[in-house]
Amino acid sequence: MKLVIITGLSGSGKSVALHTLEDEGYYCIDNLPVFLLPALAAELVKRQDKRFQLVAISIDSRNTPAEFENISTLLQPLKAEKIRYEVIFLEAQDETLIKRFSETRRRHPLTGGARPLAEAISYERELMAPFLNVADIRIDTSQTNLHELRHLIRSRITERLDTKISLLFQSFGFKQGVPRDADFVYDARCLPNPHWQPSLRQLTGKDSAVQTFLGENGDVQHYKEDLIRFLEQWIPCFETEGRSYLTIAVGCTGGQHRSVYLVEQLAAHFRTCGRQIQTRHRDLPREAKTTD
Repeated sequence: MKLVIITGLSGSGKSVALHTLEDEGYYCIDNLPVFLLPALAAELVKRQDKRFQLVAISIDSRNTPAEFENISTLLQPLKAEKIRYEVIFLEAQDETLIKRFSETRRRHPLTGGARPLAEAISYERELMAPFLNVADIRIDTSQTNLHELRHLIRSRITERLDTKISLLFQSFGFKQGVPRDADFVYDARCLPNPHWQPSLRQLTGKDSAVQTFLGENGDVQHYKEDLIRFLEQWIPCFETEGRSYLTIAVGCTGGQHRSVYLVEQLAAHFRTCGRQIQTRHRDLPREAKTTD
C-alpha cells in the first residue's frame, strides 16, 4: 500500500491537494490527529483491504507542539510495517496567506484569543517546522493557482514512477524572489540577455529565435554542460539516499528568456536519459506556463 501525508500551513492548499488525491482514487482522511499515525499504520496492514491500497491523510496545526516534535518517532511504525509513505509539505509566503484568509473570510485555526492573523501564521510556521525535516517534497504555493496546484499534485505524486526519482525543473525571475521549495538554485544572470535584443524582448526561452540566440553562445552552452555534469553525478546519490523528489530551479532577471531556455534544455536532456521529468516556468504569463 501507499500512504501520502499532506501537511503544512493553513491556507497553503492542503484541502485542494487532498481532494485531488481523492479524485485520483485515494482513500482520504482529513485532519487526522498526529498521535493516531501508529494505530492507523497497524490497522491498515492488519486489514489488507483493497480499498486502502492508496491512502492520503492531512495533518494540520491543531495538535500539541510535543506531538509535532516527535513526528520522526511517530513515523517509525510506518517503516516497521513496510508501508510506503511520502510526506508533502505545503506552504506560502506570509503576505499571500494573509491575503487568502482576508479574501475568503475564513478563520485561521490558531487565531483564538487575542492572537492576530499575522502572529497566528508565524506561530504555525514555527509549530509545523519539524515536518520539514521529514518532508519528501516541499511546495510553495505563493504563486500557484488552484488549477496549477492540482496539476502539480497529480504529476508529482499520482503519476510518479515509484522506482525512480522525480525531477522538477523550474525557471524563475529573481525580481519575483527565489523559490523556497527548490533543492538546487542556479543563477543564469551572468549569461547574455535576449532582453536587450529588440526582436527577442517580447519572446520567451520557448521560442525558436531565443533558443537560436542562446544556443549559439559558447558561455551559455558551457553553463548548460556544467549543470548537466553536476546533476548527472549527484542525482544518483540522492536516489541512493531514498529521495523521491528533487527540484532544480534556474533563475534569470525576469524569468522569461535565459532560465526558461536552460530549464527546457535540461529537461530534454534528462528525459532522453529515461528520467521522470516535470517542468514549470513560474514567472511566465499563465497561458505560457507548462508542467509536463
